[in-house]
Amino acid sequence: MANQDLPSGAGKVADDYPEVWRAYAALGKACAEAGPLDDRTRRLVKLALAVGGGSEGAVHSHMRRAMDEGIEPEALKQVAMLAIPTLGLPAGVAALTWIEDITDTRR
Repeated sequence: MANQDLPSGAGKVADDYPEVWRAYAALGKACAEAGPLDDRTRRLVKLALAVGGGSEGAVHSHMRRAMDEGIEPEALKQVAMLAIPTLGLPAGVAALTWIEDITDTRR
């Protein structure tokens, strides 16, 4: 991923601290390859972790990647629905709005 494709904060870190960014990217690659999950499952898990962490920026980032990878919007929205019993209705609704920020602009 090119630095200009990153969210603004991450892009700034990548530009200002390229060695740190390369190490971070290598860690992400190593973690992705550390187990048997396929690409689709990893993307859904990462989206769920972003939702659980309450990070709108990370949700948007994982949503853009998921849509580019062909994951259907209904599956992505289900991640928000699954958040409701664990994280609570407000967190699930917030996640759904962040998810729809991306799905609604891609129609």
